Amino acid sequence: MKFSRQTTLRSQATVTGVGVHSGRPASLTIGPASIDAGYIFVRSGLDGGDREIQANAKSVVATELATVLGDSDGPLVSTAEHVLAALRGMGIDNATIEVDGPEVPIMDGSAAPFVAAIDQAGIREQSAPRRFIQVLKPVRVSHGDSFGELRPYTGGFRVEVAIDFANPVIGRQNYTLGVEPEAFRREIARARTFGCMSDVARLWEMGYALGASFENSVVFDDERLLNTEGLRYADECARHKLLDAIGDLALAGLPILGAYRSMRGGHKLNHSVLTALLADRTNFRVIEAEPARRPVRGHAESVTRLAGGMVAPAYGPDRS
Repeated sequence: MKFSRQTTLRSQATVTGVGVHSGRPASLTIGPASIDAGYIFVRSGLDGGDREIQANAKSVVATELATVLGDSDGPLVSTAEHVLAALRGMGIDNATIEVDGPEVPIMDGSAAPFVAAIDQAGIREQSAPRRFIQVLKPVRVSHGDSFGELRPYTGGFRVEVAIDFANPVIGRQNYTLGVEPEAFRREIARARTFGCMSDVARLWEMGYALGASFENSVVFDDERLLNTEGLRYADECARHKLLDAIGDLALAGLPILGAYRSMRGGHKLNHSVLTALLADRTNFRVIEAEPARRPVRGHAESVTRLAGGMVAPAYGPDRS
């Protein structure tokens, strides 16, 4: 049976590493949260005490090379997208994410270490029905030759990403995924962040990529891949862009029922499309999953349905 109710974590799990942009060490602990809490970041280690922030579209204060969350007092935590992608991709509705530094640790550049932390903590079903944001009409945003759009889709949450880099080693790539836990784990979670050596000096001057290395990034020059271990997927760059999109769209606050497509996109575009969707209540509605029972070959099989009779996709793991 798939979860028709909200989920959280059974216990806590901690990972440690460095920020890819700040270069500073940080520990991140994911843990349980109450029904309807969503994702709550707790920034610890501050002189004035811990600060909490709800991870939603309104909390985004910057999108240059990473998604940065903050409040009226300033930025709180940077590079939130990979842990958010892991939580949403693995079907977690409510979680606390405590970080003791200014940036989520980059780990190996992918979401796989956060998926492992979720596995370690375990998943617990809660008593309230899962809620969704259902896209009702297309919403499209263009930035120059880039665009992103959300549109209605009856099959759950689908993400399609196309990239087109001047670097000939990367070039054009695309990838499409119906987002559910096992597909996310198998196809997307291990895809690492990437960059080009030609951009390194510029990024350092801007104060970015201070913690980047071959251990946490896929790096190209104009002729070849520089990582001696090679790629994890032939189209790893497109898959990582898709991972980022899942994390950025997790800031909707609820799982999305709809299809997202981006061309030459990034964090700024992902956030712009999400903001445009949420700015007009005629673009979407919030619906609940409700358990329904139907006979199958003489037996009763529990399935998940949405209010109004629509069958919900599997946003939670199998229970067996």
